[in-house]
Amino acid sequence: MDIDIIFKIAGVGIIVTVVNIVLKKSDRDDIATLVTLVGIIVVLMLVINTVNDFFETVKTMFSVY
Repeated sequence: MDIDIIFKIAGVGIIVTVVNIVLKKSDRDDIATLVTLVGIIVVLMLVINTVNDFFETVKTMFSVY
C-alpha cells in the first residue's frame, strides 16, 4: 500500500482545518460547516477509490484462468 494516500488525507485535513478556523473567526459559521462537509466528501472519495483498487487486486489474484 502506498503511503501517498495517508499524506493526501492529512493534507486535506490540514487545509480544511485552517480554512475552518479562518471562517469561524470571521463569523462565517455556515460556510465553515460546508467546507468541513466538502473535506469529508473528498476524503471519502479518496478512501473509496483506494478500497476499489484493493478489491480489484484481490479479484485478479483469485481469478481462475
